[in-house]
Amino acid sequence: MGLLAVGTPLDWPEAKKVAGHVRSWGIEQLLAIWRKAKGKERDALLWGDEIEYLVISFEDAGREVKLSLRQADILESLANDAELLRQGGGVPGLNVGEDQDGRPAPTFHPEFGRFMLEATPGAPWGIGFKDLLDVERDMKLRRKIAKDHMYANEFPITLTTFPLLGDRKSVTPFYPPSGPKLRSQFVPDEIANPHIRFPTLAANIRSRRGRKVELNVPVFRDKKTPRPFKDPTVDYDLHNWPEDDDVRNGAAKDDCIYMDAMAFGMGSCCLQITFQAKNIEEGRKMYDQLSPLGPILLALTAATPIYKGFLADTDVRWNQISRAVDDRTPEELGEKPLEHDRWRLPKSRYASNSTYISQDRRLRPEYLDPNLVVDEELKARLVDGGMDDLLASHFAHLFIRDPIVVFAEDLKELDLEKSDHFENLQSTNWQHMRFKPPPPGNDTGWRVEVRPMEIQITDFENAAFAVFVVLITRAILSFDLNFYLPIPRTTENMETAHRRDAVLNDKFYFRRNPLPPQQPKVNGTSSGTSTPQLQYSRPPTPTGPVEDEYELMTVDEIINGKLDDGFPGLIPLVESYLDSVNVDVETRCELAQYLELIKGRANGSLWTAAKWIRHYVAEHKKYKKDSVVTDGMVYDLVKAAERITVHEGRDGYAKEMLGKCRERA
Repeated sequence: MGLLAVGTPLDWPEAKKVAGHVRSWGIEQLLAIWRKAKGKERDALLWGDEIEYLVISFEDAGREVKLSLRQADILESLANDAELLRQGGGVPGLNVGEDQDGRPAPTFHPEFGRFMLEATPGAPWGIGFKDLLDVERDMKLRRKIAKDHMYANEFPITLTTFPLLGDRKSVTPFYPPSGPKLRSQFVPDEIANPHIRFPTLAANIRSRRGRKVELNVPVFRDKKTPRPFKDPTVDYDLHNWPEDDDVRNGAAKDDCIYMDAMAFGMGSCCLQITFQAKNIEEGRKMYDQLSPLGPILLALTAATPIYKGFLADTDVRWNQISRAVDDRTPEELGEKPLEHDRWRLPKSRYASNSTYISQDRRLRPEYLDPNLVVDEELKARLVDGGMDDLLASHFAHLFIRDPIVVFAEDLKELDLEKSDHFENLQSTNWQHMRFKPPPPGNDTGWRVEVRPMEIQITDFENAAFAVFVVLITRAILSFDLNFYLPIPRTTENMETAHRRDAVLNDKFYFRRNPLPPQQPKVNGTSSGTSTPQLQYSRPPTPTGPVEDEYELMTVDEIINGKLDDGFPGLIPLVESYLDSVNVDVETRCELAQYLELIKGRANGSLWTAAKWIRHYVAEHKKYKKDSVVTDGMVYDLVKAAERITVHEGRDGYAKEMLGKCRERA
């Protein structure tokens, strides 16, 4: 998360009046960036990762675990750590050390939840293999530094969600729910970062949609789960706010775990990777080619089987965040005829991608979203300003949304040396890939942010997925791979990834052959013995029915390849790339640990965190096969996650997740 602006936020009725004004100025800022940066060239691809932590507090005497709301205190302590500052680390916006000759220390950032921290490397990673091997060490250092600035009974855990979030009691210090900003039955306003942006964001989303956000996650039906399941935590007799009528009007659905606040989505942790391309063309290509991989990465990293003390029948967080920030009105949702709003919107502003943007001859019109909604007036301004149709459509699609948080001070004068109005819309379109123009006033290039992955319990796993995404990106660019898939199929794949154990039990649409024409196919195994020759000529425009270009595949087939001379597999492609650049044996062995984890997740020999957590709950002596995960069970589960974080399977624990991957470490 970037630096947080300070100012006087407008409540929604006032923000709505100036929404068009903000969009118009945002387009002017975007055009100014475009004119200055469209020819920007960088020497090499750079990248960075973001790790998010839950700060949990153990009360061992009572066998309790709670969320610690001490984010501000911890960040203040980090910002005043003289040694951390001396090494170039710190907290942007509070205090950061001077640039160092060597690699600087990590930096730490606030997040939506007052119980969350974000940590990033002190400087971008390069593409060199030494940097790849340093990522895990840096992630471990970040966690250690964070822990060193916490109380003895606190720990920075990397679980996607806290299993008891919303139980009305498991926060410390304690605050009662049902405050004026979130108006939630289950969580207090104080659970959110107190910076004015966050409560305003939550309140204005609620005000714009005319009711609280509504999250209904299907409950896992075990042998003794009531049928129908009616969430027993819902209070139908609460009358503190007008929105308390939501549940009396049917907001809480049968057979679902019901949640009613932005905190249930934005209080989730994830692993994000951002690439800086050498130029805009490379950035646009990365955005397009990585997009179809998003649902596969989501399924591989599944880690979210519990909400509010109940087992869910889904494994990942994505849709819950989508619903937690869904500001669409009844008209935009299609529940009422259009009268006051401009369009029906098929997706939340937190959703899978709806555009392709590369000027690639292989991009067929049939791949595009036939239901894409764009602001044609704003698109015309972008085209008139020199932007091509594809990229103009992309940004004009993002700008169909209203700005949610508007500061009065920002409306006084348009500053084309800033990007505040553009970022107001860009940064609140949370798609699974994000195309990021260079910010004004510095040397940063065009970037692509990879957003779908769930956070993993160990630094080893998080490093493995970060390194894998980097390597597949290098293979895409080196071998000119083609993963184009019709956007509606990627949207379907994102839904498929939510299913319980989708990584093993479901199939995903994927392109049959990603290799350019007249290249020898990579052997569909993970031996790494067949190296494709680089293709220097531009690939021809594809012809024939689009439906013939893709098929349903298992994640195992997508990752490890099909043995019948079909799809080569992402891991074999990565290994062929490593062959082609002559990586030394020692480095190859180090990278092999990470690739083995990805292979094992895909073929089922290694469990996802979601599967491991489900198994842990099912085997717990207190579990009654009724889908209920009690306070004591959560205490034991989080203690187990802490143990896994520290030992990473070297003590024989959680081998189902980590196998023998760490035996050489």
